[in-house]
Amino acid sequence: MEMIREEKALTQILAHELSIPKEEIFFFAAKALLEKNLLQINSKILSIAGKYKIASIYEFEELYKKGLVEEEGSWEDFQAFDHLEYKRDKIKEILKSLS
Repeated sequence: MEMIREEKALTQILAHELSIPKEEIFFFAAKALLEKNLLQINSKILSIAGKYKIASIYEFEELYKKGLVEEEGSWEDFQAFDHLEYKRDKIKEILKSLS
């Protein structure tokens, strides 16, 4: 099948082939994209959490406060972990509102 680049044409083809109303195509696509993104974010969170044996950004902060982790070498992980948790929570909110 030739690559379909126009949104309208793609929507019409998907609606026809999947017997889904055109209005629902965007909804399902957005939900699937969010769910995929959430899985990727959770995987990254688990990777960092496993490295430091933590479950949340608050536990990461406690490691700093207790002097169990040096800022040098871990600060980037801390910032990434914090940002990933924020993105995860926002995506969960959006998915909940779609239910």
